[in-house]
Amino acid sequence: MPRPCVPPLGSHAPPLGALLRHYAAGSAVTCEPVDQGLLNRGYRLRTTCGRYFLKHHFDPETADPPAIERRHRATQRLADLGVPVAPPVAARDGRTVAVIGGHAYALHPWVEGRHRHGGQLSGAQCGRLGALLGVVHASLERVMPAQGRGRTEPPHSADPTDTFAVIDDLLARVGRHRPADSFDELARHRLLERRVLLERHADRRPPRGGSVGWVHGDFHPFNLLYQGDAPAAIVDWDRLGIQPRAEEAVRAAAIFFVRPVGTLDLPKVRAYARAYRRTAGATPSQLAAAVHRVWWERLNDFWMLRWHYERGDTRADPQFPAASALAVWWTREYDAVCEAFSG
Repeated sequence: MPRPCVPPLGSHAPPLGALLRHYAAGSAVTCEPVDQGLLNRGYRLRTTCGRYFLKHHFDPETADPPAIERRHRATQRLADLGVPVAPPVAARDGRTVAVIGGHAYALHPWVEGRHRHGGQLSGAQCGRLGALLGVVHASLERVMPAQGRGRTEPPHSADPTDTFAVIDDLLARVGRHRPADSFDELARHRLLERRVLLERHADRRPPRGGSVGWVHGDFHPFNLLYQGDAPAAIVDWDRLGIQPRAEEAVRAAAIFFVRPVGTLDLPKVRAYARAYRRTAGATPSQLAAAVHRVWWERLNDFWMLRWHYERGDTRADPQFPAASALAVWWTREYDAVCEAFSG
């Protein structure tokens, strides 16, 4: 007898019967939730026809079926170029998105592999990671529409006046939390510390502008699967869009290569960045400008605390100690970080 699918807490199991009939993918044998995603829901699914990853596109910002189909077509074109991705399975009608009960689902072949953070990569493997992201950006330039590609986009950098208001609001929320715990203590310390840093560096707000292109949008360790030492599949293309490419490279490095104490492994960053620049055709000055913008973004960003105190969502809490310490360390070691990316 097939074991019923076990749903994640607070949600409903996916409609396996209807989905598998839609995809002609046999009958369910086992189905287990994959709990590493913060925005969508995923399941490890085994059927009488094979093994699959079943994705429930739950995040309202990225769950529009036509938009999901467009992203699916992009991954198929990337696969045709040899980029390691896992394009979705087509259903009986040729579509790759199934809408059942008002919810959007997609079925992908299961890719066996594991996630690896920067501490688990050698210097050569860090270079391979940077080259992979460069290949992604260069390949997207080939397969995606030319509209908007390479133009100068004027995104607004964070205004410290707005950030001060956010800090004040979060400090008030921390103060009201009872009973106070160690997370509250760290949050209060980091908020006060960040206010001082912003007051000291408010005149370093980046200018508007920057060259943009198509990017993955969420390139980090949980969206990259390795088989042995080799990247096997880049997954989760929900944030595919037009953004500053060099900033994605810096943002990804700040996630891959952050140590638990909140510092970056700069020798590994350097190997990664050199390979990225070579394969993406990016210049040192573009990386230096991206370092400045991402540093400023980190200095003004409190999304983890906003999830915790405004939404009562604690899933990102384990990331907060290192991420909040990184903003402070990065400010102190700004020149060394910039040189690692651009040197």
